[in-house]
Amino acid sequence: MDYFSHYGIAKAGDLIELASTQVKYFIFELKPGEEFHTHRGIVKHDDMIGKPYGSVIESHKGSLFYLFQPGITELVQTTKRNTQIMYPKDIGYILLRLNIKPGSRVIEAGTGSGGLTQVLASYVGNEGQVFSYESREEMQNLARKNIARLALEDRVSFIIRDISAGFSQEGVDAVFLDLPNPYDLIQQVKEVLVPGGFFGALLPTTNQVIKLLIELERNDFVFIDVCEISLRFYQSNANKFRPVDRMVAHTGYLIFARSVIEKKGEDE
Repeated sequence: MDYFSHYGIAKAGDLIELASTQVKYFIFELKPGEEFHTHRGIVKHDDMIGKPYGSVIESHKGSLFYLFQPGITELVQTTKRNTQIMYPKDIGYILLRLNIKPGSRVIEAGTGSGGLTQVLASYVGNEGQVFSYESREEMQNLARKNIARLALEDRVSFIIRDISAGFSQEGVDAVFLDLPNPYDLIQQVKEVLVPGGFFGALLPTTNQVIKLLIELERNDFVFIDVCEISLRFYQSNANKFRPVDRMVAHTGYLIFARSVIEKKGEDE
């Protein structure tokens, strides 16, 4: 049974979220007989097993928590990492622009800590597949553990390979590159994408973006877009509703394009 297979009642083996307005949340697996210790008290796993999600749970000190099934945002934000992972604000838009849906076959490179991998695997469903390429085995080992935490191993094929030699798949629906040199790999992307397939990349600097734009033009990609996404929260208090002091602004440039068989001149 994977993380996404049921809702309603918390069961032994579930990955759960124990949340409070004071300490935010903790995510862990429910195991009969075990206890979860916080500075606000001890919560017994047995007190949560069999309870409906959304229930209030009380620690031995009387502190109150809420029992939830964790959302994908919380799962990504608590991912163990040895590299910087993508922000949810970027991941959500990437899913839309790459047209990720149940049954999609998508390539990502590189894997990193597996933040994006987890979300892709969540959305392609049991009929889809994520092919995750990474040249550093030690990086991918951590991503494997993060995917196993959600029991989504069957949806992800991890591959250790320098993709300058090309990909092993054919006819995938989408490719996303989180690499410093995607402009050197556009021909390989072109060969593996279905005609009309979706391409995306994340880059930190403008000079890298310009190099990528040149190569996308050379390799018959169309509808090329570059954007950045900023996210601003507000204090959700009716008596002092205002922006919070900090915001998640620029985290990188997102580049998207569609692959075509042959690009003709622009209409007049």
